[in-house]
Amino acid sequence: MDHVDRIITQWNKARPDLDVGPMETIGRLSRLTARLRGEMEKTWKVYGLNPASFDVLATLRRSGKPEGLSPGELLELTMVTSGTMTNRIDRLVKAGLVERVPNPEDKRGFLIQLSQAGFSTIEKAVSDHVETQRRLLQGLSSTQRDELNRLLKDLGETINNGAR
Repeated sequence: MDHVDRIITQWNKARPDLDVGPMETIGRLSRLTARLRGEMEKTWKVYGLNPASFDVLATLRRSGKPEGLSPGELLELTMVTSGTMTNRIDRLVKAGLVERVPNPEDKRGFLIQLSQAGFSTIEKAVSDHVETQRRLLQGLSSTQRDELNRLLKDLGETINNGAR
């Protein structure tokens, strides 16, 4: 019996009229999310990164655009507010991990580009990040991971389509 089982048992005794099945699922997802995030943050910290800086560097690296991305493209790919993105970029510029370079298609604008240090950092960090994720999921078979991915995708689509 785990922590969530204990909570569900208590609710079943306190309010047997309620179907707390959804609470069990969401409780497990919430606890797992916190634990997974904590383990990934340990990996990022080795490289002096946090979730925000890893997100920007990883987005720049996977974009396939070595010339960089506009701040608007970064916003779109990371889904944060523009003020948040400006702060993230400023911190990464100060750390020497990204550079602002002129945008050849917009003389008034600029692109955000990985610096050599940023490229080197994200290359190492993302390799270790993937290894951390592999380690965290090693208790599931490939078939179980596929099924879990399918179920989570279905849940995401249901929620995104306005399930009430």
